[in-house]
Amino acid sequence: MIPRICFAWLLALAAGSASAQQEIRFWHAMGGALGEELNAFVQRFNESQREFRVVTEHKGSYEDTLIVALAAQREGTGPHLVQVYEVGTALMMAPRRAVRPVWQVLSEGGEAIDAKAFLPAVASYFSDNSGKLLALPFNISTPILFYNRDAFRRAGLDPDKPPRTWYEFPKVIEALKDAGVSCGYTTTWPSWVLLENTSTWHNQDFATRDNGLGGLDAKLVFNTHLMVRHVAMLSSWARATYFTYSGRRVEGEARFLKGECALLTAASSSAAELRRSAGFDFGEAQLPYYDDIKGAPHHSLIGGGALWVLAGAKAAEYRGVAKFLAFLAKPEMQAEWHQKTGYVPVTRAAYELTRNSGFYAKRPGQEFAIQQLLLNSPTRESRGIRLGDFQKIRLIIDEELEKVWDGTKPPKLALDDAAERGNVLLRRFEADHRAGAEPETPARTLRRAHRK
Repeated sequence: MIPRICFAWLLALAAGSASAQQEIRFWHAMGGALGEELNAFVQRFNESQREFRVVTEHKGSYEDTLIVALAAQREGTGPHLVQVYEVGTALMMAPRRAVRPVWQVLSEGGEAIDAKAFLPAVASYFSDNSGKLLALPFNISTPILFYNRDAFRRAGLDPDKPPRTWYEFPKVIEALKDAGVSCGYTTTWPSWVLLENTSTWHNQDFATRDNGLGGLDAKLVFNTHLMVRHVAMLSSWARATYFTYSGRRVEGEARFLKGECALLTAASSSAAELRRSAGFDFGEAQLPYYDDIKGAPHHSLIGGGALWVLAGAKAAEYRGVAKFLAFLAKPEMQAEWHQKTGYVPVTRAAYELTRNSGFYAKRPGQEFAIQQLLLNSPTRESRGIRLGDFQKIRLIIDEELEKVWDGTKPPKLALDDAAERGNVLLRRFEADHRAGAEPETPARTLRRAHRK
């Protein structure tokens, strides 16, 4: 009888201890294999201590996740943490009472993460002007060049020597086409790869006010001589069927996987899916650049998401948030996340751990993304692009570029129109969030964008 009573008492004690755990709600946009990896990391945190329990919930796309999280936060039912893509950074910063800076949450929770530990091109984007982290960089990628090594061999090209500059592309593509390749070059995410990264890669402004990091009164100025020349060149390639437009998102990746296109610019994180699905030997290389532009290549631009802390929770809950963020930022965790998902390691220590483990000897292509981000220190022109209504600005850019690709609008006019239309959105965003005004909520802004 006594042993039974003791056993029951122990079960009750364990149940009471579990129920006493402080729950931390984490909403994210990662589905499939990436979501499984994320849940595995969360489970390890939960098993590493008994005071807090992180509960994840997949909310759909990045936009859907941001909309529902901020709407719930205003009603007092939101999560503690939400994953937000880089395009939503300005939107998260505008209504300051909706979020709490990560540096503050960590400090109050007795945890410390030095922003200087992160890759400069990563930390600068998610930091304020004093260098303090506003959000924790998490799933970060940058565009690189993928190429079909088997197609190179059939074309008599050296599979270890992909084109380095844009000027080298035509000769390579001509050889590929002569060997029967129907699509020489395509891209994913045209605005991000062809305009935003081309600006940063060549250390040129995309917008004024430090590309928007310096204030809401930024103005789009990407319609430069370099960009007009770049788009004009691609337009001529489109007519010659050297460049094939595949779509606004990741459609180009599917064409590369089918073997239709031999050259692809895409996020470095695409490598994981390509390794799983490609039925051919492919390689990874540095993003192409113009070698007649002084200082190029500079460094590429990040994409992906960061973890933001929403306001309105209790102090005890924020201690759990701080503990979880510090756990994710550990070098060994970041290194493992990088190796399993294809995202870049966001800290130097994680990069060094991966390199010293011999990982890049087996997968040398996975190091190109980090090398691009570390190539040079961020400048005023290259810290990142942080603009209001950026997702809608990207849609405008894609619309105007499509008119170039189909030959209905010349490159300069298309870029001029894209900048002008985008500046209208920036002025509206500035008016909605100017000092002293009652700003429109991010959730309402994004819902209105969906309706349009």
